[in-house]
Amino acid sequence: MQRVLTGIQASGKPHLGNLLGAIEPAIQLSKVPNRESFLFIADLHSLTTIKNPAIMQDNTYSVAAAWLASGFDYKQNFIYRQSRLAGFHTELMWYLNCLTPFPMLANATSFKDKSENLSDVNAGLFTYPVLQAADILLYQSHLIPVGKDQSQHIEMTRDIGNKFNNTFEDIFVLPEAVINPDVMTIPGIDGRKMSKSLNNYIDVFLNEKALMKQIKGIVSDSKTLEEPKDVETDITFKIFSVVASNEEVSDLKQKYEAGNFGYGHAKKALFDVIWTRFEKQRILYNDYMNDLPELDKILKEGETRAFLIAEQTIQKVRIALGYA
Repeated sequence: MQRVLTGIQASGKPHLGNLLGAIEPAIQLSKVPNRESFLFIADLHSLTTIKNPAIMQDNTYSVAAAWLASGFDYKQNFIYRQSRLAGFHTELMWYLNCLTPFPMLANATSFKDKSENLSDVNAGLFTYPVLQAADILLYQSHLIPVGKDQSQHIEMTRDIGNKFNNTFEDIFVLPEAVINPDVMTIPGIDGRKMSKSLNNYIDVFLNEKALMKQIKGIVSDSKTLEEPKDVETDITFKIFSVVASNEEVSDLKQKYEAGNFGYGHAKKALFDVIWTRFEKQRILYNDYMNDLPELDKILKEGETRAFLIAEQTIQKVRIALGYA
């Protein structure tokens, strides 16, 4: 049976980019016959940027609620907190660290990007790809749905896993990245990739007033109401094009090019699409967030089942290394 694995950091409430770029594609992959999905909350990774335990815990529940509200079948698949299986993840990370070339990590695009945007550049950020490799290899994962910007990390995971297999014993499945050709990198309100760390995201779970406020914050150029607008460069249109239907996108494009259509109108159109599309998820999300004991129960069930698989892999690795 093929295994699909993906994870989202507990660095904030999941936003539009997470839903379109990771959660929804992962859920669709989980529905394919003869597959099982491992969806985990990457709260160990989140420690590279979040140092407040209360915020970390709230974010963790938020990520779990977002996945479940989006239709993830936790009974047929796995949902779990990375930290509750930290012993296995970090143990495997150490073994893989000892096989990972320093230049590979130094040349990681993600590390370079984060180093430019964060004041706290810690060792955890540098070794992030190795922990990610452990997250993937530990569960013998075949398919990893990721955004285009994360494809390098999957290649690194394959390289690290292959080196272990060739050096010691052929234990690990080498995963393949699955990139949705229709939804790559979702732009944030400032035009850069939508990201919690950049604070440029759209939170679809907000109430009506707060969501509209976020959307109004999308950066626009200084063209007047009367002037035609450029769909190739406008951020509002780019976001609209990944959440709306083809017919709605075509209609908005015509309005942009005809003129006498302002950015305020465009942002209202974007709000309407997002508000309607995620209405069911918004209701379910808030139901889960108002019943944390139920969320804990679901997560613990997933962690108990994932434990057995992780333990089996680690035992094989220990034997291969001469530690058992």
